Amino acid sequence: MALPACTTIAPVPLTAANLAPTNQADRQALHKDVEAITGPLSLDEAMARALKYNLERRAKMMEEALALNQLDVSHFDMLPKLVAQAGYSTRNNDRINESRDAVTGTQSASHFISQDKSHTLTELGFTWNLLDYGLGYYNTQQQSNRVLIAAEKRRKAMHVLMQDVRTAYWRAASAQKLRAEVETTLALAEDALSDSRKVEAERVRNPLDALRYQRQLLENLRLLEAIDQELSSAQVELAALINAPIGQAIQIAETDVKNADAGVLQVTVQAMEEAALAQNADLREQHYNARMAREETRKTLVRLFPNVSFSYGLKYDTDSYLVNRSWNEAGLQVSFNLFNLLTGPTQIKLAEAGVTLADQRRMATQLAVLTQVHLARLQLLNARNQFERADAIYATDLKIADHVRNRANAQAQSKLDSVSNSTAAILSLLRRYQALAQVQSAENRLLASMGLEPRIGSTSELSLAQLTEQLTSSGTLWTELKNLPSLTSTNTLPPSADQPKEAK
Repeated sequence: MALPACTTIAPVPLTAANLAPTNQADRQALHKDVEAITGPLSLDEAMARALKYNLERRAKMMEEALALNQLDVSHFDMLPKLVAQAGYSTRNNDRINESRDAVTGTQSASHFISQDKSHTLTELGFTWNLLDYGLGYYNTQQQSNRVLIAAEKRRKAMHVLMQDVRTAYWRAASAQKLRAEVETTLALAEDALSDSRKVEAERVRNPLDALRYQRQLLENLRLLEAIDQELSSAQVELAALINAPIGQAIQIAETDVKNADAGVLQVTVQAMEEAALAQNADLREQHYNARMAREETRKTLVRLFPNVSFSYGLKYDTDSYLVNRSWNEAGLQVSFNLFNLLTGPTQIKLAEAGVTLADQRRMATQLAVLTQVHLARLQLLNARNQFERADAIYATDLKIADHVRNRANAQAQSKLDSVSNSTAAILSLLRRYQALAQVQSAENRLLASMGLEPRIGSTSELSLAQLTEQLTSSGTLWTELKNLPSLTSTNTLPPSADQPKEAK
């Protein structure tokens, strides 16, 4: 009956009724302890909300906490084993022994009962194994490196999150700024298009001129609708990053639109390279992987040594035929796998190949990081120039739009010219915000390549207001980086955001 039961297990798919309670609980947990947005959202508050409430960041922090707990558990692998056990034995007949004379070979006619039918054996045993201790020690060393790798992955996730928040914030700001102007210009263009079609139908003017007029209006409408579609998703993306309710309108605070800090121009490329070699998350992760590969080589060597085990136990048996029912037992055992003489060189060669591979990956990552630093620096400089150019174009288009609007009010300008110039001004403003988002993204990418981040405390211990204040007061890192004498000599920078204790 038991064997056929093992073959009757079939997959059980989840139904909508099964998923509904879990989905409802998850939706409630998504925004648990998340402070509501009560006013205009500034960039610093948006970044603080992302650092404190973003779900992917929480997952990275939990991964680090899991690695810390696994490290705590691995420490116990080096301890000896202390085992308490008890057993009960019974049989349906007596255990009877016969005996034979060792000299004459004559079998004795007597039969002896040597054990109770039922008896209990209890034992408290202590065992210490040298090989298990050595392997446990190096496993703990490797696990400690995994904790550090988890911390670097958390830092990298934080850099990517801050970059995404900056981009989404300025897209949402541009959408808020342009929404009213886009709607007004769309209405004006639709009105002008309707008038032109009436003129065409009444044949008041040359039909070809009317069609060309409509063609330009439709082109402007297409551009305006494309702008509206591009900006429509900005609020949703920002809400997802800061864990705000999807669909809720977020009011963006009026923020000064300015270029990146000019301090980046005063930092030498050598200082940036040194910072990246010391603090880049990807490169530090490869350093830890190389250390783990070397620990694996030592583990391989430990396995090749003879094993020594020591045991000591306290035992008690309820068998009435025993003269000594309780006794102490100790043992010492030495063992060695002779096949290690054959497989040892191959195992060592494999471990050394792993070390070589880890070193090669570290060198490749180092080159990639230095390349990222130079590319990110060039992208930031180019983005700064593009923003200045876009800002100048926007200022010019704004003046043109004002003049055209004044002439239209005086009925000295056609609606087409008003629509065209308003569309050009809107496009210029959009490109200005896009250029600003590129500047912010390029600056954050360069900071991430160098492994620099704001100096903040634990996001779980600080309130949202305190975290926002720290981000606001942290200012720029370019001045601090410029004043550092050397990074390679100390191989470290000031403590970064969220130390591992937070995850623990």
